[in-house]
Amino acid sequence: MAGGIWSETEKPVRPGFYMRFVAAALAAIQPGARGILAIPVKANWGPAETIVEITTEKELISTYNTEETGNYTAYQCIRLALLGGIKTVLGYRLVDGAAAKANISLQDGAAANVLKLETKYPSTRVFKVTTRDNAVDGTKQDLVLYEGTTQLYVFTFAKGAAVVDNAVAAINGDSKNIWIDATKLAAGNGTIANVVSQPFAGGNDGTAGVVNADYIDAMTAFEARVFNAFTLDGATDAALQTSVSAWVQRLRNEGKKIIAYLGGTAANDADITVANARSTGFNHEGIVNVGVSALLDGVWYPSSKVACYVAGKGTGQALRESLTYATTPFDDVQPRLTHNQVVSALQAGTLVLIHDGEKVIIEHGLNTLTSLREGQNGAFRKIKPIRIMDAIDVDTTKAAHNNYVGKVLNNADGQAALLSAIKKYFETLSPTLIDSDFTVEVDKELQANAAGDEFYWKWNARVIDSMEKIFGTGIVRY
Repeated sequence: MAGGIWSETEKPVRPGFYMRFVAAALAAIQPGARGILAIPVKANWGPAETIVEITTEKELISTYNTEETGNYTAYQCIRLALLGGIKTVLGYRLVDGAAAKANISLQDGAAANVLKLETKYPSTRVFKVTTRDNAVDGTKQDLVLYEGTTQLYVFTFAKGAAVVDNAVAAINGDSKNIWIDATKLAAGNGTIANVVSQPFAGGNDGTAGVVNADYIDAMTAFEARVFNAFTLDGATDAALQTSVSAWVQRLRNEGKKIIAYLGGTAANDADITVANARSTGFNHEGIVNVGVSALLDGVWYPSSKVACYVAGKGTGQALRESLTYATTPFDDVQPRLTHNQVVSALQAGTLVLIHDGEKVIIEHGLNTLTSLREGQNGAFRKIKPIRIMDAIDVDTTKAAHNNYVGKVLNNADGQAALLSAIKKYFETLSPTLIDSDFTVEVDKELQANAAGDEFYWKWNARVIDSMEKIFGTGIVRY
């Protein structure tokens, strides 16, 4: 189904529902928290080059494990996003061409390979296997799986001529088995020789050679899914971030309304002017750039990973909420910016966190847009109005595709039916997100020259923003 932005001079070719935004007093709207964040990650476990839905830390651990050392970013970054309150994270495990599953071959009593065990995913996890006679039933055999010295699971199967088949069935047929797959190599002499703590070998986590092209592949995969926001797993390569920016702008123009949250290295964060230059380079309402590092549970996270939290927070909020002065779980920030540095960051479109003396908060929920384009005003510089506009676009487009495009006659009755449905939708936004004096009507100027299959309409509403600046006057008498 087609949708996206339209212009009077370049009308789309495909049938569909198209929306453009122009500033009047303000333009925006739609309630309800949305919450799907896409993020490519590196891990030592989990499906490779596959999109996985994660909604809880428990699912995160079972999917990607908890390793945080070396190149692994999945647990840290997705956990930060979940801490932000996001409903769903779409993870995509990045791997290079060297990624490989670890394996071990077990032998029969005649030293012939009869059973191959292989990890479910490319990994260097230290799996070991022990085979032994079952202590309770001598007609059965146990296969014990360890990770290091920790016992993970015991598979039990019958001995005899079909012992290899029995082992394969016991391992592959166990719904609780999340670690290994078994393959029959040969029937052998009807035995599986007992071994003690034999290690798997040949595994490679596939993280050492991950390059920008692998991130681009992940972005292409995400493109076919529904999501509201995107962030990187701490990646700060300038060329990659430029590609992300171009990708976001293209998707937004095509009707896929996403916002990307990016950041820099810890070294970058030491000088706010570096982050400000990055923001100036993006200069788009669909890109949020974080500029400071933050401390959580004794770990300092660079702004590129703090961006994961901000993405989760900004995307998981109800649309009536704002990121401005939102409380975070961080314990401190680095550097603690001066007043003038904060002002310079806001003027450049850099999102910063500050320590207010008691807690760490987000200073202002803004994106990197500083140079307004035609049809834009100050509302386009803030995350909240952009999310509201995006939600309106997504909701009305979906309704039109499902119920109107190609389904109703393009006459007065059909047009009235569409406008009536949209008006009812707008009524659900008032008075929480828009004032009650909104209008939804035919765009008579454009409709006057419309083709037979075209219908032009417009809405006008004032968004109800959050109270972010309060000015008081004290009258002193003496």
